[in-house]
Amino acid sequence: MRHVACPRVLSVLLVIAACASAPDSKRETPAPKAPSSVAAAPRAVAAARASDDAAGSWKGAIEVPGQKLEILVSLANSAGAWSGTISIPAQNAKDLKLVDVASDGSKVAFRIDGVPGDPTFDGTLADGKVTGAFTQGGASMPFALARAADPATEAADALAGFDEWLEATRAAWKSPAVAIAIVHGGKTVHATACGLSDVEAGRAATPDSLFAIGSSTKAFTTFVLGTLIDEGKLAWNDRVRKHLPEFRVEDPTLSDLLILRDLVTHRSGMPRHDLAWYNSSDTRAELVARLAHLPANADLRTEFQYNNLMYATAGYLAERVTGTAWEELVRERVFAPLAMTRSNFSVRDMAADLDHAEPYDLRDEKLKHMPMRGIDAVGPAGSINSSVNEMANWVKLHLANGEFGGRTLAQASTLAELHTVAMPTGGVDPNSPETIPVGYALGWFVDVYRGHLRIHHGGNIDGYSALVAFLPQDDWGLVILTNQNASALPGLVAQHAFDRLLGLERVDWSAKALATRDAAKSKVEEGKAKRDAERKTGTSPSHALADYAGEYEHAGYGIVKSTLDGGALKITFHELTAKLEHWHYDVFAARPDGEDTTFEDLKLQFTLGFDGEVDGLRVTVDPNLPPARFERRAEAELSDPAFLARYEGDYSLDGGVSCEVRVKGNALTVFVPGQPTYPLNPKRRGWFDLEGLEGFSLKFVADESGKIVAAEFHQPNGVFEAKRK
Repeated sequence: MRHVACPRVLSVLLVIAACASAPDSKRETPAPKAPSSVAAAPRAVAAARASDDAAGSWKGAIEVPGQKLEILVSLANSAGAWSGTISIPAQNAKDLKLVDVASDGSKVAFRIDGVPGDPTFDGTLADGKVTGAFTQGGASMPFALARAADPATEAADALAGFDEWLEATRAAWKSPAVAIAIVHGGKTVHATACGLSDVEAGRAATPDSLFAIGSSTKAFTTFVLGTLIDEGKLAWNDRVRKHLPEFRVEDPTLSDLLILRDLVTHRSGMPRHDLAWYNSSDTRAELVARLAHLPANADLRTEFQYNNLMYATAGYLAERVTGTAWEELVRERVFAPLAMTRSNFSVRDMAADLDHAEPYDLRDEKLKHMPMRGIDAVGPAGSINSSVNEMANWVKLHLANGEFGGRTLAQASTLAELHTVAMPTGGVDPNSPETIPVGYALGWFVDVYRGHLRIHHGGNIDGYSALVAFLPQDDWGLVILTNQNASALPGLVAQHAFDRLLGLERVDWSAKALATRDAAKSKVEEGKAKRDAERKTGTSPSHALADYAGEYEHAGYGIVKSTLDGGALKITFHELTAKLEHWHYDVFAARPDGEDTTFEDLKLQFTLGFDGEVDGLRVTVDPNLPPARFERRAEAELSDPAFLARYEGDYSLDGGVSCEVRVKGNALTVFVPGQPTYPLNPKRRGWFDLEGLEGFSLKFVADESGKIVAAEFHQPNGVFEAKRK
């Protein structure tokens, strides 16, 4: 169901009015008229009679039967001309225009513009309060307003001592730096940073320091898609293949059924498959093509399974529809209008900025510098780098229903859609009863934190952790960025800040989390001990280590290269390396090669063919799937026509049967009279499999000089030699 901005929001007021007085549904709505307590004349009163007593921010509620409907009102008087706005958080109505605003110093009246039923406020001003009657569609209810503190003052009062707490908590979690910006009332009411953005250089972090925001990028991608939907170029329920005809996943039925909304709500049926893209040099188009070789493990829209590749596909789809790169779409539609001038999409660009945060990991209670890794191809899922000062404008945009600086960047209905849950994410965590998960929207998680609706998304990428969160009904938002890998700090800072801002009883979330983390450490060690106990001792590899060297390929994940390095095996995958330690039999465990721990403790099993030769590699690349099989690649020369020419010729089998081996393109074929011509798939030097015949191979035999003198047909019923003519 599509959301419609004003009618959807304000119809709630109409229902309230109807319940209060039950007017005749056929009754005509009276023509707008001036409230009885303020005559028509004061609406156009001369400046001499105007009073500034009513000017400012007001907070209160309408006494709706059975509840109080909170409202926020802002009134201004410029040379006798009154204006104002009203927000109704519970209805997600933000800064609705007020008309016929009037005040003579003791009376205040105003009306909500463009809403059926002529919703009108008519009140008395006294002792810093406005009380009176709210009328709509013939119904009348009392309302009361009290002066609200300036947003900055309100935040300052709530955050007294916060900066000191932040520094102490940063130190307790051994995070190099943490930065935060807090938004309220359309303003950045607090922005600060503590710690070091560069430990080695001793450079202090600032609210302008650039950090990677990781998966908080996803909401930028859905926002851009939303603007394209506003323009009629897309629809959330469009089939993916409508815009990407070549799109495929392993399951052809799923390929046909997936819609755009599925790509951005983690309900595609596909698990993460992160090793398909991590540190890959593939282009975005090449990554999307790899999906054709990656399996699903759940039915469509039945399970929440986080998937970055689906977001890369969504960004690529936007590129194809517009002919403009995803990065440029975000820059034009978000960065530029929000004055996010230093925000960027590449770690190369971030590193070139003089005020950027370097990435770190906490290992054995010591900070270790991490390399910056580019994730450009999967950028729509997580490549944005920004500062809390610039990201604050992003939060303001969402709290203002798509408006910023007097411009509408996306329709209010589109923002409502982005914030509406499309996929459940699971039940309440017994260790976090204060948070009730609702589900995943379009680029956002939605939950209820201590009774307050919260919309948020975290981000974790090598050496950085982030959180963007806002409370739409309370008009509070924040951005927290750190330069520590997989840090819990952003979430803890957010809880503490929201507790202060909402006036809730404070809980020492940091102390509780530290205790939980410390208790978990012993469990981790116990798990490692049990794992090690399962190792079969006294075993050895079935082959000499040199026999395991080679390249192993999976069409979805890419190529694993195994080499013999100083008497030990070493693997390289997407330019990341690890040493292999023999575990048992033909299973090896990956160990860090230097500081890189990407593949630490990963198990790899080399497999053998019926001929006893190493023909593949099994690796658990996703814990939600069986091990993936990487097929051993033949030497590159076996696809070189010039090299293959050495095998070409006629070969004579016993009984006078002649077979022909020919080069066709960059491959060999074999023809035996009475049978079809079989393509020969290279297996290893001198060995080829007959395509389509399981267990049938052709081995070429060379003499001492290297000249091919015979070919052996290896098949289930025997080995048959054919001499070269």
